[in-house]
Amino acid sequence: MSILVYAEHDNTELKADTLKTVTAALKIGSDVHLLVAGANCQSVVEQAAKVTGVTKVLVADNAAYEHQLAENVSALVLELAADYDTIMATALTTGKNFVPRVAALLDVAQISDIIDVESADTFVRPIYAGNAIATVKSLDVKKVLTVRATAFDAADTDGSAEVVTLSNVTDAGISSHVKDELTVSARPDLGAASIVISGGRGMQNGENFKLLDGIADKLGAAIGASRAAVDAGFVPNDMQVGQTGKIVAPDLYIAVGISGAIQHLAGMKDSKVIVAINKDPEAPIFQVADYGLEADLFDALPELEAKL
Repeated sequence: MSILVYAEHDNTELKADTLKTVTAALKIGSDVHLLVAGANCQSVVEQAAKVTGVTKVLVADNAAYEHQLAENVSALVLELAADYDTIMATALTTGKNFVPRVAALLDVAQISDIIDVESADTFVRPIYAGNAIATVKSLDVKKVLTVRATAFDAADTDGSAEVVTLSNVTDAGISSHVKDELTVSARPDLGAASIVISGGRGMQNGENFKLLDGIADKLGAAIGASRAAVDAGFVPNDMQVGQTGKIVAPDLYIAVGISGAIQHLAGMKDSKVIVAINKDPEAPIFQVADYGLEADLFDALPELEAKL
């Protein structure tokens, strides 16, 4: 049972979500290969070779893969697919972009956002924004999966996998990278932070989000937002937590002025500890919170910051 896992990286650093995807792969079988496609990505290869449980690292180091364009990556994976029973990627931007193309070209049904593995052909995934959990058995010869990394622990990094350099180079020539527009912040990345504090519609405007800054700085936390706050124009959409935003599962999640719509809960309910601050005692967020404070956030936040 050979399994190919696509490595998420930025040509410099292997993303922690890949370690969690490897954990999911190891629940399917023991012969796990990691594919690193990029340009000048030797440091990523070295990190990948140390991932416990990975037996082989396949390296496609070429300018065609520098920005991991879906057209090029999907063609590369398709060339390798004959040797694997299962193809997996993390359910992040890159994986969600190329994996459906691979599934379509292989003429199999993709299974998305798996949160558990029951057997080599049976997987668990959320549906209806997490309101129901489906157990899906695949009858396809090749399984094509994306993994919700927040549902798995990270694999250790004390391994020593074999490194194999691929000669495959596929440039589809039908797309090109224009530019990156990245938000620069001294705070932790929202998707990887161990503590997240998020504001919702109750913040009333974007200026009031500054009330979260002091608390976030003291806790070393990332700042997020609900879709309602993003749609209202309070904050940019890269801060959105939820079904259509980032899926997070930090050790501590603080929801401020967030009612707890189903779409938001789908993106954070796997957090280890959830704290909710809301003046509405009927807010759905209190149903999933470990600690709830029924209070006006404009009174509670300055007091919380002072006590911290």
